[in-house]
Amino acid sequence: MMRFWLRFLLLATLLLGSQAHAFFGSLSNTIRVDQLPPEGRQVLEQIRQGGPFAYPNKDGSIFNNFEKRLPQQPRGYYREYTVPTPGARNRGARRIVTGGNPPVEFYYTEDHYKSFRQIKE
Repeated sequence: MMRFWLRFLLLATLLLGSQAHAFFGSLSNTIRVDQLPPEGRQVLEQIRQGGPFAYPNKDGSIFNNFEKRLPQQPRGYYREYTVPTPGARNRGARRIVTGGNPPVEFYYTEDHYKSFRQIKE
């Protein structure tokens, strides 16, 4: 049975390309709040409180989803927030991306949008 699903996923990925990755990845790529780094949990709380944020000119800005790794939504649906990286001299690669206004979905990336995990309570 496992071979069937592996073949199915491989065929779907070959046929659908990045659309399959976005769909199947979103089914299994989750992270619980308590699994986020401490800085991520802090940013999540700041988002819920409306700030303040470490990078007020960048945090809360529109995330355009150019990579198409999140479900397609109208422009302005997604917003991004910096998750500070200890020791980094710049904003680093970690972000939380929210969807909706007010936010109804939350995603975490630690590799600057190459992959996302949906944050689950």
